[in-house]
Amino acid sequence: MSDDIVVLREYSNEAEANLVASMLEANGIPSHVAADTAGGAFPSLALVFPIRLLVRREDLELARELLDTVGPVDED
Repeated sequence: MSDDIVVLREYSNEAEANLVASMLEANGIPSHVAADTAGGAFPSLALVFPIRLLVRREDLELARELLDTVGPVDED
């Protein structure tokens, strides 16, 4: 992983990570979801290998502020 890419947050649910990534993208912050779940075949692997939401280091503070302002994503 490049030093310019950092982990913003970790998730145990890939759908939640993708939703947050979409929100970041909609606000002009490029992001990437990295998951080690065998291409989604074994989603329970996220319990051992959390799903990582990655952003550029230069966007880290803005992304944190945005997520802290919005709050957690409801899973209902």
